[in-house]
Amino acid sequence: MKVLFAIDKMKGCLTSLECGEAAALGLKRAIPDAEYVVRPLADGGEGTVRAITLGFDGVFKNVQVTGPIGVKVYSEYGIVEIPQDEPDKTVKTAIIEISSAAGLNLVPEIERDPLKTTTYGVGELINHAIDEGCRNFIIGLGGSATNDVGIGMLQALGVKFYDEKGNVIVGDNHYLTGSDLEFIDSISVDDMNPAISECSFRIACDVQNPLLGENGASAIYGPQKGLFDSEIELMDQWMNKYTLTAYESLNKLVDPLYPGCGAAGGLGFAFKYFLNGNLEAGNKIVMEETNIKKYMSDADIIVTGEGLLDEQTLNGKAPMGIAHIAKVFNKPVIALVGSVSARFDGDILPDVDAYFPVIRRSCTVNEAMAPATARMNIAATCEQVFRLIDTFNNM
Repeated sequence: MKVLFAIDKMKGCLTSLECGEAAALGLKRAIPDAEYVVRPLADGGEGTVRAITLGFDGVFKNVQVTGPIGVKVYSEYGIVEIPQDEPDKTVKTAIIEISSAAGLNLVPEIERDPLKTTTYGVGELINHAIDEGCRNFIIGLGGSATNDVGIGMLQALGVKFYDEKGNVIVGDNHYLTGSDLEFIDSISVDDMNPAISECSFRIACDVQNPLLGENGASAIYGPQKGLFDSEIELMDQWMNKYTLTAYESLNKLVDPLYPGCGAAGGLGFAFKYFLNGNLEAGNKIVMEETNIKKYMSDADIIVTGEGLLDEQTLNGKAPMGIAHIAKVFNKPVIALVGSVSARFDGDILPDVDAYFPVIRRSCTVNEAMAPATARMNIAATCEQVFRLIDTFNNM
């Protein structure tokens, strides 16, 4: 028997690989001669950098960059060598979460203001990765404190923005913020980092919001970042004017209503139209880049899972992606979950043959999320699952 473990992180507790290794321990207790493979799983959001980098034995880079309110922060990203279809060929790939440089968690609640926050640090991360030899990028959008349509990031990459008098706009603190959108009259990409033309960007973007309008970046995500109701329409007007300027300056069609352009305060728009990035579902990117289909085809049973099984599980989260692909290969799928929401309808979990909560006795949430306890619970639950499977296999 060969088992593939591809379990998403249990947030605040265990990483994806730690969950898989704990489950594998339970398998070996039940069936000592069983074979297994543990692969990283993530959805492009928090944990993606560590999941993919550790999964490929990559290296972590800890870089000081400009944080969302201008204070220097240390931001971690990963560099991995991802195998390609050609034998012995790999591509040096940077794995970046924009929240590590422009995240809402980096801004004290009292200081949250999208008019004053910047994505400049995201551009600094990209420049650093380019200097390290990376030409392939996987970038997770989400959790941003910004609403600047990526002008801060683009400024760090060498793009120049001009006001109506032809003066370069540099920002009050030498980085551009959301408020600078008001003054942009023209854009030049002539001095953009030349290596950008050699780079490919896969953007993990799980929201479908456009840049503008009632479902756009300002209206939907602005308030949680500190934008007042009176400022939403104003920023939408600035963004609309900016997209027209981008169209004129880039001399190519741009569509601010394209799904995902509103992600991360408009970073989706910047990546798509300035860096030619592809906006894709996060779990799709991770599964393709980690070549999960190959491991599925070789396995007899697939084990996936996550920390909380609830209604959101059905909305494109990573374990559901694993289960769907597994069924294409006609493989049985088991899910191990930390707990199950009381509101979740357990009869509806497509492509999963059975799921098992791992908490084994009454305890507090903090006790259940202690890493040692979680490892023990995952291993013990998986052991019992495979003891049952082994019993039926031997009947």
